[in-house]
Amino acid sequence: MKDIYINYGTNLPKITYELMEAAKIADRLNPDMKIGIKPNLVVSRPADNGATTHPEIVEGIIRYLQAFDIKDITILEGSWVGDSTQLAFKNCGYTSLAEKYGVKLLDTKKDKAVQVKSKDISLNICESVLNVDYLINVPVLKGHCQTGMTCCMKNLKGCIPDSEKRRFHTMGLEKPIALLNTVIHPALHIVDSVCGDLSFEEGGNPVIANRIMLGVDPVLLDSYGAQLMGFKPDEIEYLRLGKSYGIGKYADEDTKIMELGAKNRPKTSVSHSSTIKKLSKYIEADSACSACYAALVYALDKTGGIRGECIKIGQGYRGKKNAGIGVGNCTSGCESYVKGCPPKASDIVDFIKNNH
Repeated sequence: MKDIYINYGTNLPKITYELMEAAKIADRLNPDMKIGIKPNLVVSRPADNGATTHPEIVEGIIRYLQAFDIKDITILEGSWVGDSTQLAFKNCGYTSLAEKYGVKLLDTKKDKAVQVKSKDISLNICESVLNVDYLINVPVLKGHCQTGMTCCMKNLKGCIPDSEKRRFHTMGLEKPIALLNTVIHPALHIVDSVCGDLSFEEGGNPVIANRIMLGVDPVLLDSYGAQLMGFKPDEIEYLRLGKSYGIGKYADEDTKIMELGAKNRPKTSVSHSSTIKKLSKYIEADSACSACYAALVYALDKTGGIRGECIKIGQGYRGKKNAGIGVGNCTSGCESYVKGCPPKASDIVDFIKNNH
């Protein structure tokens, strides 16, 4: 499976289940498997803040697995240095989720480390991660203050001890992240792109997209996610390295995007964040889908806004002639517009740079 599956909506357990069903994940499972689920619980803050994985997505995964008689399921994570994983499990809704479905919680901070070599560099990996038969990586697509973005590849940092996390930073972060992905190979990645933060891994400026993505190639998913956020894949150093190490390939025009809920995309709702509200002053929305609106917000953040006029976006402009510029196929009646349904933020960035 080299495709990217995408579903939209606000009923997160349902649309996650639908994604796994569409991708026929059950064909790769058997009831005797030991399954590990790795969310992003970097801090102990609820998911609507833009930093952590929605527990409802993991709930959808568990429902799907249990529907096929998978019984040995463990949610495993290690929050960042200085934060408590146990507190994150509780505050982010995972303690109650584990109790509800009878699955295990494992704090990798308390795990034994195993030394594994990659390209003549030794890496310390949490033993429990290496002992599962099928690892499901459930990252948040969001900004990061050092690497620009974080998604599938960087989420595996929760699979190493705190001492190794510190060492990664002394090594420059980008290269060890890429190396980590040569020794840990999740069988499946399900990306939480519901409301990832604009630019910071701790949250605070969530950009609402109401989107979940699924695939097996972390480089493919991350490069596609980078474009959704307004980056060129090569701008993300660990992605460039990951591609050169043969971990995966970049998303391009030949990548098959399987959209399940494209006709039922939720309408946008602007985040309470002052930063998002500031960027929204450049936008003239009329019944805009959240995924399209999110792309424009990311693009405006990268370009610093636009001079002179607001950008039109939304289904309310469909079939109408309008002065000025628009974003998305619904605004094809504008004097100029960015194609796509939804367009990538990287395309909007290029459009703004080339026209203003």
